[in-house]
Amino acid sequence: MAGRPQIFSEEEALEKATQLFWSKGYEATSTDDLLAAMNIGKSSFYNTFKGKRELFEKVIENFVNLSVAGLLKDVQAGTDSVQAIKNFFRKLATAPAGMHQKGCFMGNIVVELSNIDKPLESMAIKRLKKMEQLFLDLVKKSQQTGLLKSKEDPAIIARYLVTMWNGINITRRMYPDPDRLLPLIEMQLSILN
Repeated sequence: MAGRPQIFSEEEALEKATQLFWSKGYEATSTDDLLAAMNIGKSSFYNTFKGKRELFEKVIENFVNLSVAGLLKDVQAGTDSVQAIKNFFRKLATAPAGMHQKGCFMGNIVVELSNIDKPLESMAIKRLKKMEQLFLDLVKKSQQTGLLKSKEDPAIIARYLVTMWNGINITRRMYPDPDRLLPLIEMQLSILN
């Protein structure tokens, strides 16, 4: 026997849940908060997500997939790998002011869950490593084609870029102004010259 048909956009629901988790954190977000933010009923929620934890896992996966997709889209559109990475970071500075105050979604998750939910923390770390792998692939390609002159170990550069991503996302809470963020980003991006 099939359940009732889904009458809401799962993509839209994930985006609304992401914003709520990003603002409040995992623990402070209740199922009632999620239902209100996503504008869906309990039966639709439980037929689709089976609970807050499964929804959160999907939110983490979706967030990283969208971040990776944005960077890959730039590369696939013909932007060279180094420029695509630079564009990725520059977009952090020019994001809407409200985004700056939230900090780093993935960093927030790792910090919040480090002492309360090791499996979810591990999942978040695994997704950050997915981003690191993308940076690694792009750095290797850039070194092989001569776009990146640095002879630094590509794995170290990739880890540096993940560290930079987390750091800039925290720093933009302090300086939610593109005029202050862009010079910091440009200084850190000098590793890619």
